[in-house]
This record gives sequence, C-alpha cells and structure tokens, in this order.
Amino acid sequence: MITVRTIGQGFIKLLPLIFLYFLSLNSFTITKTIPHIEIFSFNVQIIIIYFYVLRFPEYLGFGHVFLIGILKDVLMGTPLGATAVNYLVLCVVATYIRNVTLRSKLTTEWFMFIPALFFSNFAYFAIINNFSNLAFYYEELLRITFFTFLFFPVLYPILNSHRKLYKVED
Repeated sequence: MITVRTIGQGFIKLLPLIFLYFLSLNSFTITKTIPHIEIFSFNVQIIIIYFYVLRFPEYLGFGHVFLIGILKDVLMGTPLGATAVNYLVLCVVATYIRNVTLRSKLTTEWFMFIPALFFSNFAYFAIINNFSNLAFYYEELLRITFFTFLFFPVLYPILNSHRKLYKVED
C-alpha cells in the first residue's frame, strides 16, 4: 500500500541522487556570487559520491554516477567519458575501502579519501592528456583537490544526518 509516508521516505532517499543531477546540470559556482572566494573552490560532487558509495551504497548506483559524469562532460566540453571514468574510479576505490574497513569512522574515511582522490585524478589526467588537446592547469586541479579533501569533514555530518531522516525498515 502506497502512503504519503512511503512516498516521503522514497523522496528523502533520492535526495543525494537528485542533488548530484542538479549539480551536474547546473553550472552554479560560489565564485560567481562572491568574486574573491575562488581560491577556496572544491568539488562537492566528489565528496557526495565518495561518501554515499562508502557509507550507504544503496542510495547511489554506479549507473547514475556514470550518467552524471557523462552529463557533466557534455556541459563542460571535456572529452566524453573523462569525468565519468573519474567518478567510477572514485567509486571503485570507495568500494574497496568499504570492503576492507572493519569499523567506519570519520578519521579513517577522511584519510582514505587521499588515495581515492589520487587514483581518480590520475585517471582524469590520463584521459585528458592522451585523448584531448585541452590546456590543463595542474595547480588549479591540485588546489581544488586539496580543498575537496579539507572540506570532507565539514560536509560529513551534513551528509550523515541525511541517513537519520530515512529509516530503513527491513
């Protein structure tokens, strides 16, 4: 029986997926709103993908992650599949970390975010350098990766509170 409560719980469960699609289809950046803050840019999509694949894989499927990457490639003008492979490598590393970790804590997830970022950025470098003629700014990617790493513990309680809204009834 479908009730308002089950529809509401289903919508709450889909919030991270809806937010990821919104971020990939919208080119909103905080640097357009506040001009002198562009040094603190970070990738929210990578944080959300890593968190949900690591902690709650039932919320986010690899097919959706791939499609989000393809949509972002089409809108940004990067080679088709570069961001999708970047996100999928991040998902594979997060899945491996989830399978070998006994207890999940913020500190272990945060420090294991370093190899996840490294391997996903390495895949992105390889695709951009080998299959396109795009100008690539390594310093900018390093800065964005660094601030993405730093903002993970800031967004962790916000993303973790989403789980408390949705209670799994098995």
